Amino acid sequence: MSTQYRTGREGEFTYRGYELDELQEMDLDEVAELLPARQRRTIVRGLSEEHQKVLEKARKRSEEESANNPIRTHLRDMPVLPEFVGKTFAVYDGHEFGRVEVEPEMLGHYLGEFELTRTSVEHGQAGIGATRSSKFVPLK
Repeated sequence: MSTQYRTGREGEFTYRGYELDELQEMDLDEVAELLPARQRRTIVRGLSEEHQKVLEKARKRSEEESANNPIRTHLRDMPVLPEFVGKTFAVYDGHEFGRVEVEPEMLGHYLGEFELTRTSVEHGQAGIGATRSSKFVPLK
């Protein structure tokens, strides 16, 4: 099975020397050995019941199905696994669910890293009566 994802000079995506197809065929424990320490520890200690539910949903849904109906989750601390590549998640940011389309380069990170919780604030001009000093703002 050839993937549509291309990166790097060689053209084929690899993660720690393994191609995406090889990673997707591996067992969860084998993949855990390749992940960074924090994500590895999460898997070795055992995924929680909620994490297991998200993992099962991701395994059941096809890429096309998840694109139309993303997998909704509050679990920002779910490690991105090879099984998630190509699927779409709706990750909660504390206010709303943002769409996260998982790409191979996201392996070894958390879902929450791709849906920001804080937005930049752009302050406008003070309106009339907003503050005591605003009454001195000249009218146009």
